[in-house]
Amino acid sequence: MSNAKVVLEPAFQGVGHKPGTEIWRIEDFKPVPLPKSDYGKFYCGDSYIVLQTTCNKGGAYLLDIHFWIGKDSSQDEAGTAAIKTFKPCIIPMEGGFASGFKKPEEEKFETRLYICKGKRAIRVKEVPFSRSSLNHDDVFILDTEKKIYQFNGANSNIQERAKALEVIQHLKEKYHDGVCNVAIVDDGKLQAESDSGEFWVLFGGFAPIGKKATSDDDVVLETTAPKLYSINNGQLKLEDIVLTKSILENNKCFLLDCGAELFVWVGRVTQVEDRKTASAAVEKFIIKENRPKTTRITQVIQGYENHTFKSKFESWPVSNTAGNASTEEGRIKVTALLKQKGVDVKGISKSSAPVNDEVPPLLDGGGKPEVWCINGSAKTALPKEELGKFYSGDCYIVLYTYHSGDKKEEFYLTYWIGKHSLQEDQEMVFQMTNTLWNSMKGRPVLGRIYQGKEPPQFVALFQPMVILKGGISSGYKKFVEEKGLKDETYCADGIALIRVSGTSVHNNKTLQVDAVSMSLSSTDCFILQSKNAMFIWIGNSSSYEQQQWAGKVAEFLKPGVAVKHCKEGTENSTFWSAIGGKQNYTSKNVSTDVGIREPHLYTFSLRNGKLEVTEVFNFSQDDLLTEDTMILDTHSEVFVWMGQGVETKEKQKAFEIGEKYVEHAVAFEGISPDVPLYKVIEGNEPCFFRTYFSWDSTRSVIHGNSFEKKLSVLFGMRSEGGPKSSGDGGPTQRASALAALSSALNPSSQGKQSDERPPSSGDGGHTQRASAMAALSSSINTSSKSQTQSHSGQGSQRAAAVAALSNVLTAEGSHSPHHSRASPTADAAKTELAPASPPSEIEPDGTEDGRTEPDVSQEQTANENGGQTIFSYERLISKSTDPVSGIDYKRRETYLADSEFQTVFGMTKEEFYEQPRWKQELQKKKADLF
Repeated sequence: MSNAKVVLEPAFQGVGHKPGTEIWRIEDFKPVPLPKSDYGKFYCGDSYIVLQTTCNKGGAYLLDIHFWIGKDSSQDEAGTAAIKTFKPCIIPMEGGFASGFKKPEEEKFETRLYICKGKRAIRVKEVPFSRSSLNHDDVFILDTEKKIYQFNGANSNIQERAKALEVIQHLKEKYHDGVCNVAIVDDGKLQAESDSGEFWVLFGGFAPIGKKATSDDDVVLETTAPKLYSINNGQLKLEDIVLTKSILENNKCFLLDCGAELFVWVGRVTQVEDRKTASAAVEKFIIKENRPKTTRITQVIQGYENHTFKSKFESWPVSNTAGNASTEEGRIKVTALLKQKGVDVKGISKSSAPVNDEVPPLLDGGGKPEVWCINGSAKTALPKEELGKFYSGDCYIVLYTYHSGDKKEEFYLTYWIGKHSLQEDQEMVFQMTNTLWNSMKGRPVLGRIYQGKEPPQFVALFQPMVILKGGISSGYKKFVEEKGLKDETYCADGIALIRVSGTSVHNNKTLQVDAVSMSLSSTDCFILQSKNAMFIWIGNSSSYEQQQWAGKVAEFLKPGVAVKHCKEGTENSTFWSAIGGKQNYTSKNVSTDVGIREPHLYTFSLRNGKLEVTEVFNFSQDDLLTEDTMILDTHSEVFVWMGQGVETKEKQKAFEIGEKYVEHAVAFEGISPDVPLYKVIEGNEPCFFRTYFSWDSTRSVIHGNSFEKKLSVLFGMRSEGGPKSSGDGGPTQRASALAALSSALNPSSQGKQSDERPPSSGDGGHTQRASAMAALSSSINTSSKSQTQSHSGQGSQRAAAVAALSNVLTAEGSHSPHHSRASPTADAAKTELAPASPPSEIEPDGTEDGRTEPDVSQEQTANENGGQTIFSYERLISKSTDPVSGIDYKRRETYLADSEFQTVFGMTKEEFYEQPRWKQELQKKKADLF
């Protein structure tokens, strides 16, 4: 896989003019467009061109051109931006469409076996339908006509297991019309259940699987220290100097060797022949260095280098010249277009501020704000009437408690650092905020905010928010006194000039400025406080909303004081004398626009203390894996997201990681070093984080690892946990024996699978019986070993075998069949061996029968409640004033009468239990029956 990012005229007529993806397969040296239905399917014997067109917020089209060259895709899954567009990318077996590979007839279903790789960009490759294809290290999918099986190798990655479930969903929808059963088979976890038995029968019976054979797919190159080569006339020359942006000359090509990936940098004014020569030189370099053919080569054009490329250099100065030029160019084009349509454009000014009416996601109102000012080693709570006043010489802790749409209590915890605050106070505010976060068990989103970089959701908490000069903390007062400085702290009876600019709920920040006439601006309103007098100065270019807001701020600072309004140009001598006399001031708007940037999601690693980041392209909520730590950079804010599976001690390092990233991004991406930094724990994501994803809030109530979460989300199934390496295989062998024996005694129940067996499987009945005997023999042998230690001898072996048969036959006569398609005997064995594990069979409609009986018997409930087993909703809710005793509190809903159940949940009990388990739990929480 190689790719190049360009912003040029597209190479193909009529393409690249709208966002989307287009694919061509190479046939006879010509590109042939691929039908949409075949997107995501790549044949090993073919080569493809993939064009991705995206449109940034500035209106420019960005084209990503990828060349997919069979046989194999890149090992660097995070960088395969185009492949990640297709979920999943399925690679059939050897051969190709152009080389004669024929698609099977639609009406004839063919059982296929796939191997899945990738924790984010899933790659699926078809392998021979044979037991020899299986191993303990990978995840496999067996797609049969009636059921899709996922086989999880004992050593396979949890996150690959989760991504493989997306492949199952894809296969189910595309090739089974959304109607088929799904089963999970765990390697090494032998249970008395039909799914495992059915799976192995399809391979001709259970037998040990071999070790994984090493292939090109498994060659993972290590990332090495970058080396830069200049390319001249096809010759590579190592540039043995510190890597900086200035080395890259715009009339040359360079090769950046990072081990796992090669970058070919192309200067803007290089000739076509030089570019061709450079490509050939890189191919020779790969051969000379014995790099695998799967080595990823990325071509980058000068001016459009991605984050990964830039991060390989020691320094990469960021210039906003190009952004400003493109903005000005866009303004000129718009003006010209309006002129053509006869619109008067005299009022369009270069200095006019951009109008942005879009309100960003804010925290739900009506919550409770609490603010503390750091005072030495203690914190002082601010009274309610002082909330919204911040002094630039102090540090503050802000806690906002609110309820989100689903009535869940949420917390927004931040600390604010004044521009002139002391270093000791900054360290103390971090320690105290972190202690508070820990005491709340990590539930709040935790933020660090510097003065001047307050995000919208912070400003919106205070109506108004006013930043004043000086400080009220003892530390600041002591510092000013020791240094002999003038204390400029705001005083209600002193002289102060306060600028009012923003008027919306999210940008109404008000700032005290120097009380001199040069601080005035015609585009804003100002409040002048002179002892007992209060003026509102109205700039000629200010808005009506600013004037209204200035009145509100004046009332906030000095309640009940009469305010005098004066428009620009009508000031009296009292006004000018209060600010030292009249002087020139600006009439232009001060632009704070830093450019619009797209958000980026990164994984990271620390090598020798240096942060290395890898971008996750086309990111979605699925990329937030519960075992990982991720960085979301929106340019205006940086989030460190941590999954529930991350260790507690690692969660404490979130800000350390975030600070390292900010240092990195300041150098390479031009973000502010004072950018707001947040720590977010999975399940407690705030609305202003979720807005960057197509967010599904129901996932937050699902617990478990990545695989268990995805299993519940997609299919409503519960996983009983991953395989465990147990030293004692006896119990699982005996369980397997019972399952296999059950299958052998009831061959008719397996008849429907006969068409799905490979030709080599022979007679199914004999194979089943052979498997049963082998498993039973293994059970007896295991019993023999344990019984030998207790001096029981052969009689105990036979007793173990007879006991196993007795269990099966006894259970067969007493067990009532469940909805599962397994035989009654198998169900009996399941009940005998694992009474606490409800079946996780998926019905054809993709739902799980989630009804489980309460752990407390009806007889016990009746005994404790005077023979009553049905209770009112008011007594069953968790916050009831007259709670019921003697019930299973995890199954409160089962004690409702049918009619009241319908009223509470809006459905019958049968309909309720047909839903996936996570949906049931969510509805029970909402009804307070949890």
